[in-house]
Amino acid sequence: MVFHVKEMFYTLQGEGAQAGRASVFCRFTGCNLWSGREQDRASAVCTFCDTDFIGTDGPGGGRFDNARALAERIASFWPENQPGTPFVVFTGGEPGLQLTEALIDALHDHQFECAVESNGTRPLPPNLDWVCISPKGNSDIIITECDELKLVYPQPEAPPERFVQIKARYRYLSPMNPWQDETIHPSRQDTTQAAVQYCMEHPEWRLTLQMHKVVNIA
Repeated sequence: MVFHVKEMFYTLQGEGAQAGRASVFCRFTGCNLWSGREQDRASAVCTFCDTDFIGTDGPGGGRFDNARALAERIASFWPENQPGTPFVVFTGGEPGLQLTEALIDALHDHQFECAVESNGTRPLPPNLDWVCISPKGNSDIIITECDELKLVYPQPEAPPERFVQIKARYRYLSPMNPWQDETIHPSRQDTTQAAVQYCMEHPEWRLTLQMHKVVNIA
């Protein structure tokens, strides 16, 4: 299988249960809920995405002919001869469109723990070490159990109550970050306060912020 990667980089995980952890991010191209093109946004299932996942032209991006080649490239980002377990986060777009069991096996051979951030609409390899599901809009979620449920809030078609049947070790609300005119989408301050209020009223949920944007890291 040929893998198409938009970008790869070494950074700190910015949100959720793994926040602050050194991580290699591998962003796959493509998504099943939005084409990534502005002319298609209004009709997309997910209308608020602010991520560029088109093409393979980002830093560290490219085409990789097989799982071993991609695993070796991911491993090259990790600092050599340092303590701590290497950690990779697969994201997108929707990583479930490309992620394979063979790729996870190849990274396990490099001693990596493997995590994914998925919209939950695609099957995922069973040998992943950490699964974060982030539902979008009215999409049909097929993943029923995960380590972390992270919901961008608020979403009229995806209220937290809709996902009570999902078994998750952690439940997080992430305030929506407006991508355009605030007359169309509420301000970040408003969405943050709404998320705070919901978490206080429903303490099974926790607040998570995009730390990487707050402290200005990749």
